[in-house]
Amino acid sequence: MALLLASLLQPANAMRRESLKLVTAQGEHVIDTEVTETPAEKAQGLMFRTQLADKAGMLFFYETPQEITMWMRNTYIPLDMVFIRADGIVHHIEAYTEPLSEKIVASRGDVTACLELAGGAAGRLGLRPGDRVEHRFFKAPGTPGKK
Repeated sequence: MALLLASLLQPANAMRRESLKLVTAQGEHVIDTEVTETPAEKAQGLMFRTQLADKAGMLFFYETPQEITMWMRNTYIPLDMVFIRADGIVHHIEAYTEPLSEKIVASRGDVTACLELAGGAAGRLGLRPGDRVEHRFFKAPGTPGKK
């Protein structure tokens, strides 16, 4: 039991880390992301974290465009949830989500990813709907996708 509890309380250090680029009117920003690859990693997310740097985040990717819903259960810090379309365009940003809330946060349309950033980071970086995210998961129109 103690081992199970300890594994739940540890940050998801085993997740793959990759960089992605946010292309905004203020310029380009490279974000160090942890990429969720399994249902367990997606369920764990950023639960139990007590801090997250402005240029760090977690990327939840889904193969098929869909309405994505998230929540903040056991998440101690406010987050900005950035919902991203398959072409890498930011569709919706839910800023400063409420820590520990079980309120559903929805993408408000079909997307393939959610990037979680520290609360307020999207605003500080100048990220807005319509901006572009560059990462191997996103295929800009007319370019071959990489997975």
